[in-house]
Amino acid sequence: MPRRQATWPADDANAAPSAALDLDRAHPARIYNYLIGGKDHFAADREAAHALQRIVPESRDAMRLNRAFLARAVRRAAEAGISRFLDVGTGIPAPGHTHEVAVQIRPDTRVVYVDRDPLVVTHARALVAHPGVPATAVVKADVRDPDSVLDAPAVAELLGDGAPVALVLGAVLHFVDDADEPHAAVRRLLEPLPSGSMLIVSHVCHGSQWVDAADRARADQVAALYRETVDRLTPRDSGPIEAFFDGLELLPPGLVPCAAWDAEATVSELRATRGFLGGVGVKH
Repeated sequence: MPRRQATWPADDANAAPSAALDLDRAHPARIYNYLIGGKDHFAADREAAHALQRIVPESRDAMRLNRAFLARAVRRAAEAGISRFLDVGTGIPAPGHTHEVAVQIRPDTRVVYVDRDPLVVTHARALVAHPGVPATAVVKADVRDPDSVLDAPAVAELLGDGAPVALVLGAVLHFVDDADEPHAAVRRLLEPLPSGSMLIVSHVCHGSQWVDAADRARADQVAALYRETVDRLTPRDSGPIEAFFDGLELLPPGLVPCAAWDAEATVSELRATRGFLGGVGVKH
């Protein structure tokens, strides 16, 4: 049986996903997986994805361009010398996942993937746990409870040598309600990270210089659609999204549509990601 290359402390690696999982109800991670061309989704997820595309025809492009932004940001972190990555709310692995991008630049890359959904965690363990994968671990924990992330043995080991870490929060914070204090959660996750660490964020936005009233109305429709899935969607204005970088140096070009971050975006790419912002910050 394939095994993880890393010999890291386990969390609940042998635990089975809950028998109560409802595969007839769409899951945001599987919707995303379907739209970026993955293979880990069910009929309910595809139906929800098609409904999303009827509201926002460019949603498939937006998610793929978000994926490309995350790859560029991870590459930037690796080029800056970072070889430790904490990818929280990782979703189901697909081609171009964090470890695949980073190891091209840093062969000593180590990655801990974190997700709260037991089915996603099971998928992730199966897909990254085989010979030839750089040192990886998959942890079941919730960004809403940052101490549960930091207390996981694999995460504690990742942070243990004091090397800079890239904290990746790709398309996850918009699934955290304001009542769950997402800004406090991000501050707590950043707290133990040493100087030189980076924060990578992408987030659905319904209020910025790039969107108009019609876009905001569509964002409300999308949020309503996601209320029928297992996770609510909370789009935010650009100000609260930029606030996740408080205390950090926000790298150029700042918080911008994902397609425009460190890339020459076409007009259609900018349009597709006008409501999907990305940014990278450095902790000093």
